[in-house]
Amino acid sequence: MSCAFGLDRDGFPQRNVLDLRLRPELEESDSLCRRNFVVSSSCGVCGTASIEAVRARVDPLPPRRWTFPSVLLGLEAKLRASQGVFARTGGLHAAGLFDCQGNLLVAHEDVGRHNAVDKALGQMLLQRQLPSGDGIVDGILMVSGRASFELLQKAALAAVPIFVAVGAPSSLAIEMAASTNVTLVGLLRSNRFVVYTSPDRIRLDQVASIPAW
Repeated sequence: MSCAFGLDRDGFPQRNVLDLRLRPELEESDSLCRRNFVVSSSCGVCGTASIEAVRARVDPLPPRRWTFPSVLLGLEAKLRASQGVFARTGGLHAAGLFDCQGNLLVAHEDVGRHNAVDKALGQMLLQRQLPSGDGIVDGILMVSGRASFELLQKAALAAVPIFVAVGAPSSLAIEMAASTNVTLVGLLRSNRFVVYTSPDRIRLDQVASIPAW
């Protein structure tokens, strides 16, 4: 294979353009023309066999991190305010890390929920804010879509004690959260939410009433 910079019509090299040509003696192959893809639905079913692997690596998180219902009810608006590209296109997911008082620490957008979560956790890791000194992140991980098994797996491995989703969780996500003692909150709106696992981290005794459906 030979490699050369592409030239424009005046004979000058074009920026960021390369011409790649195979040697003439190479035989043509159908495999060179095929486009191969690895597709994952990320529905959670593909991770069934991984729950035990996660349990082997992660001790159940202690229940001492807690927050108030009023904090959870305000998270969606705060995350949405950080979604600049979503506001223009309506086509991206977002993930944000909050402290237990509801202050936004970091937020990222991406076409995929998983990528957005990876960006948020990665930034905290690079900033040496993940995990905290005792190995537990003092905060909340929120995603703009539903809660899948894989996202709960990432939260558990990152030692984030509270996971919040705008959408509903899958059954495997609930099982993953229960096995690692992650507080899983789904169907979050400005006036309601559903707690699926480890409700002890949410101080329901501090409010007069729970928002009705």
